[in-house]
Amino acid sequence: MRSVTYSMGASLDGYIVGPGGEIAEIAAEAPDEEIWRFVIDEIRGVGVHLMGRRLYETMLYWETADQLDDAELEWAALWNPLPKVVFSHTLSTVQGNARLASGGLAEEIERLRSEPGEGDIAIGGATLAAEAAALGLIDEYRVRVYPVLVGGGIPYFPQRERRVDLELVETRTFSSKVVYLRYRVTRD
Repeated sequence: MRSVTYSMGASLDGYIVGPGGEIAEIAAEAPDEEIWRFVIDEIRGVGVHLMGRRLYETMLYWETADQLDDAELEWAALWNPLPKVVFSHTLSTVQGNARLASGGLAEEIERLRSEPGEGDIAIGGATLAAEAAALGLIDEYRVRVYPVLVGGGIPYFPQRERRVDLELVETRTFSSKVVYLRYRVTRD
């Protein structure tokens, strides 16, 4: 069965977006070559990406971006054809290789898990990930922790009163001092 993964960068104090609303507040500079290689390898393992409206609109940049370096070109070449499902109450159309979700999150994930296909079902965006976590649908949490405290913003982990036991699967420390943590949800 295909795994549902939630992977994003976060500050050490747990925010994916800083108090000013920018992802860039988390990483003081653009990803270095080592981080880009890692992110490119990670996206190769994704079969479909689920996202909310805000992340979808942010990621539209890659549909028409020009003046990209080699790593960005390689990532965009993988990202653009990747099937995407957008959850939104306000959008009536989407662009690129995206479609609007036809059902709720649980129904979409159940349908995607039952279809033949390879690669993870990736979830991006804190709001959608929080909903998936509340429903017990996330199989793996993957976070790149940046060495910065931003003091507020949008948290990586949803604030729920629900315990989730995790098993550490992988760690990695990058030369930029970013630490990657990969945890699998343990289920009874």
